[in-house]
Amino acid sequence: MQPFRNRAHMTVETQVALVEDDTGMRERIARVVDADPSLSLAYSASNAADILGWLADNPVDVLLVDLGLPDRPGLQVISQCRNMQPACAVMVLSIFGDEANMVQAFEAGASGYLLKDGTEADLATHIRHLRAGGSPMSPVIARKLLRRWQAHSGAAPAQPAAATAAAAVVTAVKPSSAAAPERLSPREFEVLDLVSRGFTYVEVGVQMGVSASTVQTHIRNIYGKLDVHNKSEAVFEARNLGWLP
Repeated sequence: MQPFRNRAHMTVETQVALVEDDTGMRERIARVVDADPSLSLAYSASNAADILGWLADNPVDVLLVDLGLPDRPGLQVISQCRNMQPACAVMVLSIFGDEANMVQAFEAGASGYLLKDGTEADLATHIRHLRAGGSPMSPVIARKLLRRWQAHSGAAPAQPAAATAAAAVVTAVKPSSAAAPERLSPREFEVLDLVSRGFTYVEVGVQMGVSASTVQTHIRNIYGKLDVHNKSEAVFEARNLGWLP
C-alpha cells in the first residue's frame, strides 16, 4: 500500500495508520481521517504483514485495526504494535461486538473499540479522544465491559488495568434506566430480523410490502427502544436479550 499525501505545510497533531482488508471501508476511513486538518493518515494497509513491516520503521501516534485480517488475527497486530511502539494508541474498528473479541483486544493492548456500523461520522473525534488519553468505545462495547467488570469487582480488589477500563466505561456509557427495554412490535421484530440477516432497507421494504421510509421509521423506533445508535448495536442487544437467534 502507498502512504497518503504529505501535508507538511499543515500543522499535523496526530499521525494515523490503518489496517483494514475491506477496500471500500479502508477508503472511507481514509477520507474521514484525511479530511480532518488535525489528523494525517500516514499509511494504510490491507493485511497484517504490510502494516507490521511499515510500523517497524515508522513511528505513529494512532493505529486503527480491523480484527478480521486475511493473513493473521488483528489481535496479533495489536500486540506486536504495542511491543514495537509502546507510545502508539491502538483502536479497534470491527464488526465483532462479542465479549471474547472485546476482552482479547483490550488484553492485547487496545485502548479503544468501535463497531464499524455508524463509526465514520464521529471517527475523527474518537481518534482525537484516543490520542488525548481517552478510551473511545461504541455504547454496546462499553456496556459489555462495564457488566463484566461489575460481575468480577466483588471477587477481588480491582487491578490497575481493570480500574482504568472501568473508569473509561463510566465516561463512555450514558445514563440509563434499570428497567428492561421496551418489547418490540411484531413488525419491528420482522424488520430487525431481516436487517440482521444483511438485507438493505430497500430490500426489507420490498419483502414486507412497505416503503424504505417506513422501514427507516421502524428502525428509529427500534433504536429508541433498545437505547442504541446503529444496526450493529441493535442486533447485538436483541441477541443478548434473546430476541434474535
